[in-house]
Amino acid sequence: MHASKPAPLKTAPPEVWLRGSDVAAFLQDARRRTLELVEDLTDEQLRVPLLPIINPILWEIGHVAWFQEKWALRHLRGAPPVRAHGDALWDSAAVAHDTRWDLMLPSRAETLGYMQEVLDRVLDRLPAGELTEQEAYFHWLPVMHEDMHDEAFTYTRQTLGYPAPKFANAQALVCGGESVSGDVEIAGGEFLLGAPPGEVFVFDNEKWAHPVRVEPFRMARAAVTNGEFAGFVDDGGYRRHEFWSEDGWAWREKARAEHPVYWSRDGAAWNQRHFDQVRLLPRAHPIIHVNWFEAEAWCRWAQRRLPTEAEWELAAATPEKRRYPWGEEAPSPERANLDGRALGCVAVGAHAAGDNAPNRRGCRQMLGNVWEWTATVFAPYPGFVVDPYKEYSEPWFTGEYRVLRGGCWATRSRLIRTTWRNFYTRERRDVFAGFRTCPLPV
Repeated sequence: MHASKPAPLKTAPPEVWLRGSDVAAFLQDARRRTLELVEDLTDEQLRVPLLPIINPILWEIGHVAWFQEKWALRHLRGAPPVRAHGDALWDSAAVAHDTRWDLMLPSRAETLGYMQEVLDRVLDRLPAGELTEQEAYFHWLPVMHEDMHDEAFTYTRQTLGYPAPKFANAQALVCGGESVSGDVEIAGGEFLLGAPPGEVFVFDNEKWAHPVRVEPFRMARAAVTNGEFAGFVDDGGYRRHEFWSEDGWAWREKARAEHPVYWSRDGAAWNQRHFDQVRLLPRAHPIIHVNWFEAEAWCRWAQRRLPTEAEWELAAATPEKRRYPWGEEAPSPERANLDGRALGCVAVGAHAAGDNAPNRRGCRQMLGNVWEWTATVFAPYPGFVVDPYKEYSEPWFTGEYRVLRGGCWATRSRLIRTTWRNFYTRERRDVFAGFRTCPLPV
């Protein structure tokens, strides 16, 4: 691949977000997914333990509706609050995480009623025809917010060992796919990192595309597999200090980690817990539920490294600055494992149609299957200006977070693109995250 100079920028937002009828369909689809993730849970299952990596489920579904009300009704339309004390219950910027377990929340039935009432009011006020950019933006925002919380609900079900969600669009796991190995040569040059100026429907941490210099590098065609990671574990990698940074070793000792969090031994073989089921570890699937420290340690053991986010985006978007690795066409089941269809990961060799270099040796599954850790600290791009949703990015520019790219099997396809930046602290293992690597410079 060549990146001698930045490609022309595409500035037109997706037209679908400017039509009220389409936005209404997205709002309803996001709500259906939320309900699919919680409606089968018993009242006992809703009473989750206080853990730093999850929220009380009853609080979180109320928060999703409150956020929609805040932006699509109160901010955009000037409407009065639907519930008099909603801000005191569901404003995540004002209600500290650990206090959410102590709130006098409405009942499940009342919360579901509130969710429906908010959605009905939003839909009643949404024109069917063309929307202004402001109308489109403040409906897009709660859809994306709900999509991200739906992914978090899926994490929660895995964390707590609940059954896999029952998504209406779910299909049997795709286990096939060719063997994908080796590295792709990617030429360096000046590359435009970030979202094109003028894009309406992107978050502030993607703004705006700016030139960066990327040296020539090579990147693995596929994410690291369970089988490859098992080699590190079986070689005593979790007990060998030389593979870990000081911070990583401190985390490993505190967590008493000896292997990935959901792995267990069965004689000479490894098993993996997938929601409430324990199964033989699928060795051709990508490693998942490993944190940044574990990825860093594997890289040292394998004499590899994590890519920077600029390298990752150049490989995924290509020098042509594609919205998706394969081009401008929206994601499809043939191209990427997204939208929860597979209810889990698939083999790293699946989805050849989604390669960044169709019909030749390119990087595979750069969107979907697993989020991919990068080496980059989450920080603002040059000239950063906070968006109306001020709490989305700016509070997390602390140096403690690392950038992840590419989405996972539970990520909604309408949300993901090559410029999307996710971010988590280095110790998080509940996230559907793995990693791909680059060889060390010779």
